[in-house]
Amino acid sequence: METRDLSGRHVLVTGASSGIGRATALECARRGASLFVCDVDQAGLEKTAGEARGLGREVLARRVDVASPEAMAGFAAEVHEHCEAVDLLVNNAGVAVAGGLLDTTLEDWERIIDINLRGVVHGCHYFIPRMVERARGGHVVIVSSAAGYSPLDGLVAYCTTKFSVLGLADSLADELARRGIGVTAICPGIIDTPITQSATLRGEYDSPGARELMVERYRKRGYTPDRVATAILAAVHKNRVVAPVTPEAWGLYWLSRFTPGLFRWLRRRASARARHEMKAGAAAQS
Repeated sequence: METRDLSGRHVLVTGASSGIGRATALECARRGASLFVCDVDQAGLEKTAGEARGLGREVLARRVDVASPEAMAGFAAEVHEHCEAVDLLVNNAGVAVAGGLLDTTLEDWERIIDINLRGVVHGCHYFIPRMVERARGGHVVIVSSAAGYSPLDGLVAYCTTKFSVLGLADSLADELARRGIGVTAICPGIIDTPITQSATLRGEYDSPGARELMVERYRKRGYTPDRVATAILAAVHKNRVVAPVTPEAWGLYWLSRFTPGLFRWLRRRASARARHEMKAGAAAQS
């Protein structure tokens, strides 16, 4: 799909109030697209919509919980009153839970699966059929993560959902190819987004100073959502099925494919280091 000029195209982005979703929506607007955006954060969503309208774009912004099939059905009905089908569907909305299995509650599991997995399924269910019926191509983006192929023991629930949507994207790519619709799984590495502020922390990850340590590490990495948005549109343009973003995400991707034993050893070392840093931070706070 041509993404350098999106004039006349309709783009839908979930989770568009901040981070990667916001940056992607605004980058599409800069390239000429009309937008449909949703989020549960009304204030952030209106800010995104306002900036896009300031660029001269048409925007439909609605407060929608992607975990609710009824809410997504209603949003889809409204979107399809404005256009026959969207050209680019970006399933981005997501949340994070940090903690191992022994500390992650069933409520944590339900929430993260409802948003990170079922939310993507709802986006695909309510928007892809109209793309197929229109029979003029298009593209579907599913935001997974480097955690979708590089598990860590402290992100068991998050990794489970990101592995799941990566598999969904890979399966959809084969199914939709004959329909002329591309599918891309975006797999970012360490990106400085608000998810570090809102993530649910459990067990040893809920120790004093742990969130601050995580936020600071992501801030120092300095890879912004704007750069991810540019990478998303480049991957769509190239019709890449799996698209790691950031050097560490690419490195982990190739390690996972070609040296799985080394890959597992490095992952365990990284997990041990993270636990050590958190314990040291907690000791310093006490």
